[in-house]
Amino acid sequence: MLLDSIRSPRDLRNLDSTQLSQLADEIRTRVVDAVDRTGGHLGSNLGVVELTLALHRVFESPRDIILWDVGHQAYVHKMLTGRLDDFSGLRQPGGLSGYPSQAESPHDWIENSHASTALGYAHGLATANAATGEQRRVVAVVGDGALTGGMAFEGLNNLGDSGLAVTIVLNDNGRSYAPTVGRLSESLIHIRSNPTYMRRQRRLEELAEQLPWVGELLERGISATKAAIREMFEPTAFFEALGVHYLGPFDGHDVAEMEEALTNASEFDGPVVVHVLTQKGRGFEPAEQDPIKHMHDTSGVKPGSYTEAFTESLVKAAESRPEVVAITAAMPDSTGLLPFRDRFPDRCFDVGIAEQHAVTASAGMALGGLRPVVAVYSTFLTRAIDQVNLDVSLYGLPVVFCLDRAGVTGDDGPSHHGLLDMVLLSKVPGMTILAPSSYQELQQMLDDALDITDGPVTIRWPKTAAPQTPWDQVGSGVNARLVSDDPEARVCLLGVGKMLTVAEEAAALLAAQGVPSAVWDPRAVRPLDPEMLSHAGGHELVVTIEDGYREGGFGSSVRDALADSAPKTRVAVLGVPIGHHTHGRPEDLLASFGLDAAGIVASVLERLP
Repeated sequence: MLLDSIRSPRDLRNLDSTQLSQLADEIRTRVVDAVDRTGGHLGSNLGVVELTLALHRVFESPRDIILWDVGHQAYVHKMLTGRLDDFSGLRQPGGLSGYPSQAESPHDWIENSHASTALGYAHGLATANAATGEQRRVVAVVGDGALTGGMAFEGLNNLGDSGLAVTIVLNDNGRSYAPTVGRLSESLIHIRSNPTYMRRQRRLEELAEQLPWVGELLERGISATKAAIREMFEPTAFFEALGVHYLGPFDGHDVAEMEEALTNASEFDGPVVVHVLTQKGRGFEPAEQDPIKHMHDTSGVKPGSYTEAFTESLVKAAESRPEVVAITAAMPDSTGLLPFRDRFPDRCFDVGIAEQHAVTASAGMALGGLRPVVAVYSTFLTRAIDQVNLDVSLYGLPVVFCLDRAGVTGDDGPSHHGLLDMVLLSKVPGMTILAPSSYQELQQMLDDALDITDGPVTIRWPKTAAPQTPWDQVGSGVNARLVSDDPEARVCLLGVGKMLTVAEEAAALLAAQGVPSAVWDPRAVRPLDPEMLSHAGGHELVVTIEDGYREGGFGSSVRDALADSAPKTRVAVLGVPIGHHTHGRPEDLLASFGLDAAGIVASVLERLP
């Protein structure tokens, strides 16, 4: 196969159009096969095959800097930069990351799995190039979804003001501007993408400025004509108002057209947007027919998951509570909001990749009498902590934050582990934090959260199957639940959320070794249940178990509380060590941190005399 002969971008330079077409087909087949085995982002990568080929034929990576925003569209880039043989291990323990990774290749400058940041990186890198005299191009490939984020606009604004030479490829694969049509528009596109023409135009404008009053009239005429053209073509007006030259739109599946556009763009002084129209899922009919399903991850919402429990309970709550509305930041599918949106389309709001706006908008909704439920991944809410603190908490607003993918998430790696939420949110004044240990507990907690009206509430849950619990064993409110006890217990285990199951397994192992214990489901990370603290303080050793950072989280709060009420009781805080942890199976990663049953037993035994 032709693809197997490609070991670096240099190998692309001598291919003819027929070979490039064959290579594109082979790449798509390999992407589909890889994602079918390992999961991952399918549609976005199938859509950038020709674009990636053109980028690597025009620019000389890694000397020229290619930045991907969002990084999940970089599978083809990885294949063309020497990592094809490793693709069978995509997103697997010890294998390739699902995002660009500096540790994997010098062709990967940033991971950028949190969207809308590439233009900020590009501004900084171009500034460094100018300061050091480096002669290399900075290229930022930005998805149209990433342009819904505020940071992208901040980057555009600063790039336009700086005049730095950056090529911005706008990969428009869904929220596209209406493409211009007709011979006149095609002619204007090609004229505007010709650097020779644009240099002559600038020279004409400079001459006009030097003429007397006739020149002033001529200059006004040129400006009026340019303004009229901008009004005809909306993207042109938008970008050029920011000082960024605009080219396009171009067919992102035509390699030759893309090469010409990128080559022309690289000859301009200052920042240039190359607007490219692509199709999600190109060449794979299921992804073409259902781009939403294949946009983020092929896994979707799994039956029996915590996310499914949230979906069911939110729809049910909204049926009896007309004030309930739902907000998300570009992820209505994987956070489980699609059934809610289908049932209540006027009460579901997708604000794009703009978590800060989502939180502040929810504050405004709450001020107006609505009950907003903000559904995002744990890792993405950390982008909006200031808004949670000062736009929601400061006013005691009853916003409910529902955090999917909390804790160690697995195959998406360091950027997607939800390890900070308990540490950060537990420091927000007035915040209630709930952590369900089962399908039914999550459903109960959403009802309880909507009954709390004097401040914000967070419910956090993992990306794993949810245990089923009989309804007569489900707690309520912010009360903890005593799961098991023994009058001879020397040890008390407190397992937060999904870690309750591990705590119960550890208790069984300890009992087999003659060490009886008690087990609590805390349910509320904050506030801590006084009854749970009182009972735990009567034991020789208290062990807290959480799937977040162990410093500053649930266990730290328990230790601080017992230091005053039960100073003779020792407290062992078990959690994830602070660090950027790699991708891998959640159970394997947790075991490596001593957060499996065997690890907990070992921690208990080494602390008991």
